[in-house]
Amino acid sequence: MARAKQVQERRAKAKSEIAKGDRVVASNRRARHDYEIIETLECGLVLTGSEVKSLREGKAQIAEAYARVDEGELWLFQSHIPPWTYSVGFGSHDPDRKRKLLVHHHELALLVDKTKTQPLTIVPIKMYFKDGRAKIEIALAKGRKQHDKRQAIAQRDASREIARSIRNAEKFS
Repeated sequence: MARAKQVQERRAKAKSEIAKGDRVVASNRRARHDYEIIETLECGLVLTGSEVKSLREGKAQIAEAYARVDEGELWLFQSHIPPWTYSVGFGSHDPDRKRKLLVHHHELALLVDKTKTQPLTIVPIKMYFKDGRAKIEIALAKGRKQHDKRQAIAQRDASREIARSIRNAEKFS
């Protein structure tokens, strides 16, 4: 009976989160594999109306995207937000245009300093809505070599196996 209550509570919590409007539109799962994430940061996005409507439909791709500082501003490159289905002609937008990211001045200075002094990249991790506003989580990341990727996979598999054996030991004892 306790298990059923936990499931009901989890479902109620998920429904309340959906009602608030906080939901992930796109995520870059490959970034956690290809890069070692050092620090994450939440940014706002400057979008047009048809881009926001397209994001609300859940259409966006950030797998190939990256961010860069140009002329004192942070920009997102190679992100793809397709035009909204019902916008034609004047109302549509260029799906692959560069988009401005909104960060505080001190955060921008920190990003510039770290990317200049170290071989780091700024990659987007996920794009989501928070309180009705489009946000993107970016990360300062260091590229992994092939052997580092294999090591990370082996470590993840080992920790998964340990957790599985602990769970089985608790279940059968």
